[in-house]
Amino acid sequence: MATGPGYPLPDAAALTTTILDALRTAADPKAARAIVVRELQSAKAQASAAFEAVFHAAPRQARALITAQAALTDALVQVSLAAAMRLHPLANPTEAERIAVLGVGGYGRAEMAPQSDVDLVFLTPWKITPWAESVIETMLYMLWDLKLKVGHSTRTVKDCLRLGREDITIRTALLEYRFICGHAPLAAELGEKLWGDLFKNSGPEFIEAKLAERAERHKRQGGQRYVLEPNVKEGKGGLRDLQTLYWIGKYLHRVPSAEGLVGAGLLSREEFDSFARAEDFLWAVRCHLHYITGRPTDTLTFDLQVEVASRMGYRDTGGRRAVEHFMQDYFRLATRVGELTRVFLTELEARHAKREASLFGIFKMTKRVKAGYKLVQGRIDVVDPKAFLKDKLNLLRVFEEALRTTYLIHPNVMRIIAANLDLIDDEMREDPEARRIFLDLLLQHGNPERALRRMNELGVLAAFIPEFEPIVAMMQFNVYHHYTVDEHIIQTISCLAQIERGELVEELPVASGILKAGVNRRVLYVALLLHDIGKGRPEDHSILGAQMARRIAPRLGLEPEECETVEWLVRYHLLMSDMAQKRDIGDPRTVRDFAKAVKTRKRLDLLTVLTVCDIRGVGPGTWNNWKAMLLRQLYKQTADALEGGLETVNRENRQGDATRALRERLKDWDSAALDHETTRHYAPYWQGLSTDTHAVFARLLQGLGDDEIRIDLHPDADRDATRACFALHDHPGIFSRLAGALALVGANVVDARTYTSKDGYATAVFWVQDIEGKPYEVSRLPRLRGMIDKTLKGEVVAREALKDRDKIKKREREFRFPTHITFDNEGSEIYTIIEVDTRDRPGLLYDLTRTLATNTIYIASAVIATYGAQVVDTFYVKDMFGLKLHQKHRQEALEKKLRQAIAEGAERAGA
Repeated sequence: MATGPGYPLPDAAALTTTILDALRTAADPKAARAIVVRELQSAKAQASAAFEAVFHAAPRQARALITAQAALTDALVQVSLAAAMRLHPLANPTEAERIAVLGVGGYGRAEMAPQSDVDLVFLTPWKITPWAESVIETMLYMLWDLKLKVGHSTRTVKDCLRLGREDITIRTALLEYRFICGHAPLAAELGEKLWGDLFKNSGPEFIEAKLAERAERHKRQGGQRYVLEPNVKEGKGGLRDLQTLYWIGKYLHRVPSAEGLVGAGLLSREEFDSFARAEDFLWAVRCHLHYITGRPTDTLTFDLQVEVASRMGYRDTGGRRAVEHFMQDYFRLATRVGELTRVFLTELEARHAKREASLFGIFKMTKRVKAGYKLVQGRIDVVDPKAFLKDKLNLLRVFEEALRTTYLIHPNVMRIIAANLDLIDDEMREDPEARRIFLDLLLQHGNPERALRRMNELGVLAAFIPEFEPIVAMMQFNVYHHYTVDEHIIQTISCLAQIERGELVEELPVASGILKAGVNRRVLYVALLLHDIGKGRPEDHSILGAQMARRIAPRLGLEPEECETVEWLVRYHLLMSDMAQKRDIGDPRTVRDFAKAVKTRKRLDLLTVLTVCDIRGVGPGTWNNWKAMLLRQLYKQTADALEGGLETVNRENRQGDATRALRERLKDWDSAALDHETTRHYAPYWQGLSTDTHAVFARLLQGLGDDEIRIDLHPDADRDATRACFALHDHPGIFSRLAGALALVGANVVDARTYTSKDGYATAVFWVQDIEGKPYEVSRLPRLRGMIDKTLKGEVVAREALKDRDKIKKREREFRFPTHITFDNEGSEIYTIIEVDTRDRPGLLYDLTRTLATNTIYIASAVIATYGAQVVDTFYVKDMFGLKLHQKHRQEALEKKLRQAIAEGAERAGA
């Protein structure tokens, strides 16, 4: 075996001699082909096993592997052509009977991952002859028998030129052709014609087509660099972006390799080194993906991220998982690829852009740029780089100028900034003028996210606020957060700016109203900028972030009182969302406790807007009517409590209002029936449900028989869910049976309340969504109702039927969420609140409620908050005597049983 750099390769010449000798003894063509395939298969298997072992030992050095894979493929192709020609001998070949075999695409570039396709072009001088057809067919069958994925075409030089002119994809493939074996003069002729005819003078057209292709590809891949499961090849900042740069450079300057881009003046040496580092890293990831799956997989799904991180030598450290460290490196590199692409394309534009017609220029409205700047191709550039760098504040001012004029920053300036970040030192951070510029970027131009995103990509944000650096490109390994931490922060600020511009009045009436009435904007913007700055350490990020905010806010020029408010907002930025989503806001105690924590209307307003922006900034689809309704309700009730005094929030007041509203709604009922209905329920029933739901239950309860179960299913647009009301005779474990019935029909419970009337009836209401997280379509409700009915009548046993249903998807199995269970006897006047924070899965609610029922615990309500693959189920409970669970030993025994139920369920689900 010959050896590549550490990779042993088969010797093609020796292998050819061995095989051709063996063919002399073959009885027929079929036997002959079997001999060739057997020998090649053995050489391929030996080399592939050796390649994997070498790569395993040096898991980040993919360059040698991808070259070796291509060299191995060369050997297989060369030997199979020699064997095919031996099997189809020609006594005296004519000029027409010549073949050249070319590699194109990635194989042509001599870059192949373990499962890459082999793209071949069989080049013939004129129309294909029967002999050439036989040779090609035999050769292809051999390669297919070797389990290679071969893409192929047979063409003449003329065909190549014609098709390349018509189709940009074919033209790109030809740009990278490489002669593998056969008749070399034919390949050389193609090269001369391509460069002398097809590629000549068509540079701008090729650039345009490649950039359009790139934009379309990014759109398909999700349009942003921080897609949680990125495609290493096609995604933004992926390998294809780097290849596009090389293709364009080669097309215009005939550079032999990516390094030639430096000689052509398109990239500096440092930029090329970044290019090479990014390319090596991405190729390593792609090769690991191919080895792990045994397929040409290019998407880093959640389960594969964990495995690739481990193979590449990442380890759990500093309170973060190996996979999070790995993905942070990945996203930082993807950002760097984005910068390189920008620099490269602007350089090209400067050389190849068509000059704008001057007449058009006269009438075009342009904003004048300040002294020291100039406009180049509609972007801000600096007149004199040396003068620009003399005043280091210009590193911030240029972003302000870009926002003021709405022009983009020229990559020349980006290069200057990126190379001079060391100028941003403590002296500059303490400079009052630097603080002013930074706060103005946030507050004065209406779209701060534009400046922040660019500052973040160039490293300016982390240089000016060093505490920001660790969260740049930091990924949180869960399905809930769609963005990296830094991008999430920028998204939240973008959302605040949108509300301020009046663009979300209909969607967010409360937050829009608060901003219109006026709040301290400096406090709000700085609090949003810092709210997640403590992420990624073992400590609670809210506490750590508040400590960091105490240091950073004064440095940004805020007054002492403003600093204190920012610190409080960062410390409690999750309080309102937790209260709204994990507690029963129908319980007056919830509102009173929240009002005590907030203390003033000013803080309530700020926290409400911050909470809305934080949830909306998590990702598309995270904000919904349900969360909007909960927050609106909590805001209104807390505002009333703060203004009217906490004593106004009590059960009696609410009960009176609710019974009056129901009497109004049921005007057609006779007074005796109305009196009965309005006195048969306890106070929690009146304060926990809307008048609509009270009216539904009033009708369901009328004349209800002892063994009868009545069900009402209705879309509840306010909550993005279907409301399921059940009325039946009360008995122990009712909540669990209902939860089991709903789990069986595949309904996802998002909230639930159950009450018992004074005359022994259970009124339970569940809000459910379908598998897509949406309310059920009205047409599906009758079937849903029938299935629920069957389960409740005992025709289907929920636990047995659920056995095969509560499986967790493979790609989501790697998410780890430790289980936390807490008992709270202070948060409600009459119930103990049990909060279970664990890994979500189908059937979990049923398992938990069944465990509580078995232990004679009465469940009054369940509040369910889902965060991607994590869920917090909160139960308001009391024991069989109607008392809170005060004894420690009872709490510990119950916790043990709940944990056991979770563990058994997780095992069934394959988590």
